[in-house]
Amino acid sequence: MANKKEGILLETGTNEIEIMKFCVLGEYYGINVAKVKEIMMTERVKPMPHSHPAVEGFFKPRDTLITVINLATYLSGEPQKPKEGARDLFIITNFNKMMVAFRVDSIEGISRISWKNISKPDKTLENGDDSIATGIAQCDDELVTILDFEKIVAEIAPETSIKVSDIDKLGVRPQNESPIVIAEDSVLLQKMIRDSLAKAGYDNVTVFNNGFECWNYLQSLASDPHVYDQVNLVITDLEMPMMDGHRLTKLIKDDAVLKNIPVVIFSSLINEQMFLKGKEVGADEQLSKPEIGHLVTVIDGLLARYRENRANGFKS
Repeated sequence: MANKKEGILLETGTNEIEIMKFCVLGEYYGINVAKVKEIMMTERVKPMPHSHPAVEGFFKPRDTLITVINLATYLSGEPQKPKEGARDLFIITNFNKMMVAFRVDSIEGISRISWKNISKPDKTLENGDDSIATGIAQCDDELVTILDFEKIVAEIAPETSIKVSDIDKLGVRPQNESPIVIAEDSVLLQKMIRDSLAKAGYDNVTVFNNGFECWNYLQSLASDPHVYDQVNLVITDLEMPMMDGHRLTKLIKDDAVLKNIPVVIFSSLINEQMFLKGKEVGADEQLSKPEIGHLVTVIDGLLARYRENRANGFKS
């Protein structure tokens, strides 16, 4: 389904992704095009003392201060200075409501593929919470490692990531047994979200590694007369192997029974374009990932509305 709104082509629920392929130290990597604001020729970078080794410094194009991360340094673990005369590029990203520039060697093109064709790295290749690959994709003739840019930035600047301590600001809260289902592929974020919800009183949580697994579970409950006792709310990420969050939301909201269950999209990619896409597929709420305290208050409101709607037989 595609609609033209305010000059933006919305392709909702197709379960596809556009991958920008780039090269660093002779290897191919990828980034979701939705995270990319623009590509720039490199400019002079002002060093930032006492920063992470991979942080080159910052520059200020068009009056916007942007931190520059040298991906070669980050990925190799060794200092990598730009070569004299090299025509490196900056990939300017925009996610979690911030802009960061990543220095790369070259841009190799863009491929449009299905999330079904993106595989989670084998457990022999990843290192638990330390994996920085969200998936492996076949783009044209190359195997491309899709990097977890959120995790890279969170490691370099932890204050930009989810902070469980934000829940403390909500004060003392009662326990709530409402069953919540989460679709999130990052092991690290699964733990952080689960810990945050538990601290907020929500400890009846079931987590799935991607939208496909979550949908199979929900579909298995759809014919159960007690389905509304087993799932009261769904929280989904957007970027996930096998099935993304927009596709999952669309499937839920197109189902005659499951459509009554509120869905929250909780992603680093909530910008104007993605918000319109989420609205198109029927998401009840959409929040940016660092806002864990806000997520809890949104859950409170949605569950209260869910209970009221259920008492009224889900009549519009």
